[in-house]
Formats: sequence, structure tokens, C-alpha cells
Amino acid sequence: MNGSKKHVKALEPRTFVLSIIVSVLSAIICMQIISRIGITPNTSIIGAIVAMTLARIPLSFLKDFRSLDRQNLVQTMTSASGFGAANCGLLAVGIIYVLGAPKYIFPMLIGSGIATVIGMHFVYKIYDSDLYPATGAWPPGIATAQALIAGDEGGEKARRLLEGVVVGAIGSHFGLPMAGVGIVFIANIFAMSALGIGLVIRGYSGVLLGLDLGKTYIPHGVMIGAGIVSLVQALVVISRKGISSSQEKTNDSLPNTVTPQETKKAIIFHTILFGLGAIVLALLSGLWRDMSFGKLLLWVAWATFSAVVAPILVGLSAMHSGWFPGFAISVIFLSLGLFMGFPGVPLALLAGYVSSTGPCFADMGYDLKTGWIIRGKGRDREYELDGRRQQMIAEIIGGFVAVVVVFFFMNMHFKLDMLPPVSRVFAATVYAGANPDVLRQLLLWSVAGAVIQLLGGAKRAIGILFATGLLIKNPIYGIGVLAAVICRIIWGTKWMEMREAGLIAGDGIYGFISAVVRSFA
Repeated sequence: MNGSKKHVKALEPRTFVLSIIVSVLSAIICMQIISRIGITPNTSIIGAIVAMTLARIPLSFLKDFRSLDRQNLVQTMTSASGFGAANCGLLAVGIIYVLGAPKYIFPMLIGSGIATVIGMHFVYKIYDSDLYPATGAWPPGIATAQALIAGDEGGEKARRLLEGVVVGAIGSHFGLPMAGVGIVFIANIFAMSALGIGLVIRGYSGVLLGLDLGKTYIPHGVMIGAGIVSLVQALVVISRKGISSSQEKTNDSLPNTVTPQETKKAIIFHTILFGLGAIVLALLSGLWRDMSFGKLLLWVAWATFSAVVAPILVGLSAMHSGWFPGFAISVIFLSLGLFMGFPGVPLALLAGYVSSTGPCFADMGYDLKTGWIIRGKGRDREYELDGRRQQMIAEIIGGFVAVVVVFFFMNMHFKLDMLPPVSRVFAATVYAGANPDVLRQLLLWSVAGAVIQLLGGAKRAIGILFATGLLIKNPIYGIGVLAAVICRIIWGTKWMEMREAGLIAGDGIYGFISAVVRSFA
């Protein structure tokens, strides 16, 4: 598709400057949106729409942006800055502000920035491995790539995409889960079925079970058990030697660009980086004044372990279903930290640090999937690796942009009391303290989560996705997912080709526009 040509560079002046400008705007808007309504839109799709729009402005210095590679780089940086500012930076400093410890806000921002950037580099190093294959679903990444390609080629693909966009936007207006429906036709059907069932059980638990699961720690326990088994399964995957598991299935598939040995090295290397980041955060915050030396060492060890495991679990969920339960998984590590006896401020710093590792890990996984498709699905190995490297540079720059934007705008958010709702939940959890009943629930239901994940196997992540559904109250989404699963079983996926990407894009575009209107109203 692309031969052996060289990839566009992320630091090329025009690409870099325009990407920075759009990224700053993306970060500001996403901070506003998450503060008002608690979520951020699909920034990958929004970044793609922005990139395609720029390419069609009749100005000479923008004509080069008809290149899909350039559009991918703009989209990557834009997505990273929006996700990083809202889901990482502002969320983390918001925890400290709500807790009433203003002197720790700046150290928390630095710690969040460190965790965010390490998370970005982490997924870059293990993308297209047996653990996170490029051939994995990564549904938003597929949708973004199809949108970019359809916009470039036009014709039948563009028509089918546009049909999906229109239906997606209209359905989203009426509260229907159009993105979820589209994702079902891209992602693993077993994983999506588990997600749908979990969402329905959580949403109607009062009727089905006679109790509100949202007021218990049962979902968290299920996630802990599924997470532990998933980690063991991941270790088994990366410990294999010789031919990769993905190559065992088909003889015509291209080899992974990241070997199991390289995956091991990457995990060890980033464990060290996360550990160093935790030490920096502890030093900047002066945690030795709040804890004994032994307790401080335990805090660093737990922060390191949590920071490594959280993005791995978030990434698995994101790859299989397009969902990234970063908040829910971070609450688990925070809850377990309570039982280790950490004081309030160290716990809040732990929550902010760990919660900053997963969102951009998932976001970059989507963006790398988009780039992989655009570049020809790895047929030109050197071109693919160079393109992936340029995306990593764009993503990390977007992460730095996010930190800077949060630094300049966080005080405005504090004064207006515009903070992510999740920040308040984390702070409330810290206030609540340790409860033996909570620990019993976590241990008991972790067994169920472990069994489900074990039965489903590593490639399907059924336990992780079922737990994700239990952690999120959105029964309509669950119903939509299960209905789409039935349609896929009956009629297959061919009739939805390109339209599924349109559904995701339409849902994302409508969600973004309505969120902007609501947040600035």
C-alpha cells in the first residue's frame, strides 16, 4: 500500500505547530466537559474529524494535510492532550483539592504527568505483541481509521460511513447506545456479550437480585479476581518462546513486531519507571513526614505495582471492547490501600498517580490501531515501525500539552468548583477509611471473578469485561450491546461494513457537540 516510503515526521514544523494548536483547544474543551458531565467524548474520532476538516480548507499551507499520515499524527496528539488533561491531570489534582490539601496539588500534577507519559510509552513498547496484538479489536481505532480512509477515498465507503454517522447521531440524540452497537460488529463477540450481561445485571440488580450492586463492593471483588487471573494469563502469554500464539492460528499472518522477550523487558523497564515516578511523587510531596520509613517503602511498592497492573487491565478491556474502566480499577487499588494503613493524603496521591496510568494507555492503543490500518496493516515493517514511532512522539507531546494546560487552568476550575465527579468519589473513599465488611466482600467475590476469567480464557477477557459491566451503571447500553450481539449472530457483520464505524463516529460527534453545549451553557 505504501511501499517503502518514509513516514511523515511528528516534529515537521507545519504538522507540529498545527497539532499543538488543536491539542491545546482539545485539552481546554475536554477539561470543561468532564467537569460538567463527568465523561469525555471519543477524542480519537473527534481528532480525526478535525484533521479531515483541516485537510479540506482551501489554503495552500494546509494542502499537505490531505495525507492520511499527517491526519493520523494530528488526531493522535489531539486525542492525547484531551484525554490526558481531563481523565488524568484534572482528575488527579481534583482529588487533592476536594481533600483540602492544596500544598500537595502541584506535586500531584507532576506525578500525574509522569504516570501519564510512562503509560503512553508503555503501550508503545508492547503494542503488536502477543499481549496486545495489532490484530486485536481496538474498536475505536478501527472506527477512526475507517473514517479517515472513507473521507480520503469517497465513493461507496464514504456513503456507507455517512449512513452510519447519521443513524449514530440520531440514535444518540434519543439516548440509544449507538457506539456500543457499532463496537459489537468490530470487537470480540464473547467479550461484548459479557460486558452487556454485566451492564444489565448492574442496571437492574434491584429487580433481579433484590439489592443495589452500586452500594456494594461485589463488582470490585469480581474485578479483582478476574484481574489476578488475567495477569497470570498475561504472564503465560509473554513467557512463551518461539512462534507467537497469533502466528500459530494462521500461516499467512504477519509476525508480531514485538517478541515475547521484548514484552518482558518492556514490562520490567516500565515497572522501574513507575517505581521511580512514585519515588519522585513521594519526595515532592514530603510523604516521609506522614509515614514511617517502612510504611513509605510499602507505599512506593504498592504504588509501583498498582501503576503497572492498572494500565495492563485497562488496556485489555480497551482492546477487546473499546471500554477502559480506568476509574473502577483505580478504586480497587485505592480500596486495598486503605487496608494497608496509609494516611489520607498518601492515599489520595496514590489514587491520582494510579488513575493517570490507564486512560492514555488505552487512548494510544486506539490511535496505534488507526495508524496500523492506515499504513497497510504492517505489510511494510520498517514503514510501520517508523509510523508507530512518530505516533509515540505525537502522543507524548500531547501528554506534555495536557500537563501545561491543566497547570494554567486548574485554579479557574477550583474557583468555579468545576471538577470531575470521579475526583469527589476518590476523595470520599479516602475519607471513608477501611471497613472489614468491604474486605470480606472483595475476597468472597474475587473467587467468582477468577472463575469466570479462567473459563473464558485470555483471548476473550470475559471476566474483565463482565466485571467492567458490573462497575458501570448504564443498563440501556447493556441492552443495546446484547441486541447487537443477537443481530450479529443472525445476520453476520458484512452488511454493517463501514456503517459500524459510522455509528461510533456519529455517536462521538453528537456526544461531543452536545457535551460542549451543555458544559458552556
